[in-house]
Amino acid sequence: MLKCRHKLENAMLNFIWAGFFLIAFAVASCRNLWGGDTAVWTTLINATFADAKSAFLISLNLTGILCLWLGLLKIAERSGMAALLARGLQPLFHRIMPDVPAGSPAMSSMIMNMAANVLGLDNAATPMGLKAMEQLQAINPHKDRASNAQILFMVINASAVTLIPISILMYRSELGSTNPSAVFVPILCATSVSTLVGFLAVAAVQKLNIFNRVVLAYLLGAFGFIAGVAWYFGSLEPERRLELSAAWGNFILFAFVVGFISAGLIKKLNVYETFIEGAKEGFEIAVRIIPYLVAMLVAIGVFRASGALDYLVQGFERLFSLCGMNTDFVAALPTAFMKPLSGSGARAMMIETMQTYGADSFPAFVSAVIQGSTETTFYVLAVYFGAVRISKVGAALPCALLADLAGIIAAVALSYLFY
Repeated sequence: MLKCRHKLENAMLNFIWAGFFLIAFAVASCRNLWGGDTAVWTTLINATFADAKSAFLISLNLTGILCLWLGLLKIAERSGMAALLARGLQPLFHRIMPDVPAGSPAMSSMIMNMAANVLGLDNAATPMGLKAMEQLQAINPHKDRASNAQILFMVINASAVTLIPISILMYRSELGSTNPSAVFVPILCATSVSTLVGFLAVAAVQKLNIFNRVVLAYLLGAFGFIAGVAWYFGSLEPERRLELSAAWGNFILFAFVVGFISAGLIKKLNVYETFIEGAKEGFEIAVRIIPYLVAMLVAIGVFRASGALDYLVQGFERLFSLCGMNTDFVAALPTAFMKPLSGSGARAMMIETMQTYGADSFPAFVSAVIQGSTETTFYVLAVYFGAVRISKVGAALPCALLADLAGIIAAVALSYLFY
């Protein structure tokens, strides 16, 4: 039974990837035969080459960031600071990831990755996450299949709580919003729902005991902290809220950098040589993920270029209308559909919605909350599992997509509540 489940789960990504191309071909054929749009084939081919190039450029741009943060993480690891950070969450991880040894360096890497995600610091989170995935792979007995710990870590990453959505607040400000931080609390609530649903889905599949007193204490503590942050920022003036969000996020990030280097000097490490050693690992990881990114981004690109995404949005609009539902949020659905597929694509959709309807319009508000409520699932899956050459992802994809769906539904509902 377990073997059959693994085959079904592993086939899902294969079918989804191939499905993007097949659906794109079918939609383009209809546009050509019945709409007379012969240019669609040129559009598809251009998208194929453009997204293949984009995948390489993303990897190239990621190389510098990976070298920087994996170099700093190597200092943190050698100085003992990483192990110190891991101790605080050791009781929780011992229960939700029982296969990971207590002294594994993966613990500290996962914690730092989650901390960066919470602060909305994507550039710092990705290198830390890739390092954690490599360390989890070292203790994975089946090198081509994701372990339970890797699946849980990936799903949490793909639905990570974001306390300070700095980039979204900045975009709203630049595009003329009179209250850029109005989306702060709904984003915080929606992303919390997404993370909780993702965690519970994996817990159900892996039969984790979530009613354990330690697990419940950490969960309640985390959501209590989130509620406190929401209350504090919600009590600030809009301009002050935006200023403090950016300031605190960047201060904490740089404090980590200085803390790692200081800990290395205290331990009398050659911090420069240690940094170089870690940076070399970052370069190797960047090269390894290129094929996986090319495969995923090209598939997503042709799906979008064929017009399939537009037809999907129109179909949902008609469905909601037939059900007698308010369809004011439908204009924000392109961001929702694009978000699990492409972070840059979803960001472009959000900006386009703001420019079309106005930064303070309801569709723009919904689009911003959706953008902050979920992560780019297919990108995260391609990068994280591609870095360690895992082809069988198990329950990671369905659980992450379920978290995405929960986050999007919560984002729409909370937008009606807060707008």
